[in-house]
Amino acid sequence: MEKLFKGKAIYNPSGKAGEYSYWACNFYTGCSNNCSYCYLKKGVLSHCWSDVPQLKKCFGKRSDYFNELSAWEIFRDELILNLVELQKHGLFFSFTTDPMIESTFRMTEKAVLTAIEHDVPVKILTKSVGNICRLIETVELFKLNKNKIAIGFTLTGHDELEPGASPNLHRIEFMEYCKRKGVKTFASIEPIIDFESSLAMIKQAAPYCDLFKIGLMSGAKVDEGKLRVFIVNVKHVLYFNHPAKVYWKDSITKIVGSSMMESGFSVDRDFNLFNN
Repeated sequence: MEKLFKGKAIYNPSGKAGEYSYWACNFYTGCSNNCSYCYLKKGVLSHCWSDVPQLKKCFGKRSDYFNELSAWEIFRDELILNLVELQKHGLFFSFTTDPMIESTFRMTEKAVLTAIEHDVPVKILTKSVGNICRLIETVELFKLNKNKIAIGFTLTGHDELEPGASPNLHRIEFMEYCKRKGVKTFASIEPIIDFESSLAMIKQAAPYCDLFKIGLMSGAKVDEGKLRVFIVNVKHVLYFNHPAKVYWKDSITKIVGSSMMESGFSVDRDFNLFNN
């Protein structure tokens, strides 16, 4: 894709976000998880951040119902406009909120069902487990293809920094549930708060995780020696115990070089979770 698409709902993310997906969908800004390290509190969207998610203003200024209807219609049109590329690469939810919390889930569910009906794979990243069963049961009820869904969980091992989110161990429990239901899973080990906690999360999640994406916290000072030990430990866990793949984000490879990441289970940005 040479030219980036910037729609109101669907767009091509760039930078660190682009390492997660070629295509993403954002309906809301703000998040009730209220994580202390959240980049949205500090970045270019800090002026509109809130712990109460707000539907993006571009979707209208009428009642919530009509704004949501407008958002879904715009989403549907942008989905169809980019259908071939979206079917190829999949669609990520979401970089500006948690798409599975109560205040955002209704739009997420409607958009996910629409995408799957159009044979577009969806990737959902969350720290909230409350609506996962409902989403999977709805997909089953409508006899849609569960192979088109991947549910991911951010795992830091630090519940105290994520006061509105489900506990990390509950997220891993629901990752196991997703695997039992035949749904693809991934884990975002980003940001790394400390190497010990992140390694512990990887060890516990590895039996149920199809893909780990691992990255450092923006602006954090990193001891290169400790980072190298962490990488070796992660490779040890995955090589000797589990078939999960791992994508090392640029924040890590820029420090230690790409050659240290080479292994039978390391993948690049183009890795397609749905074809494996």
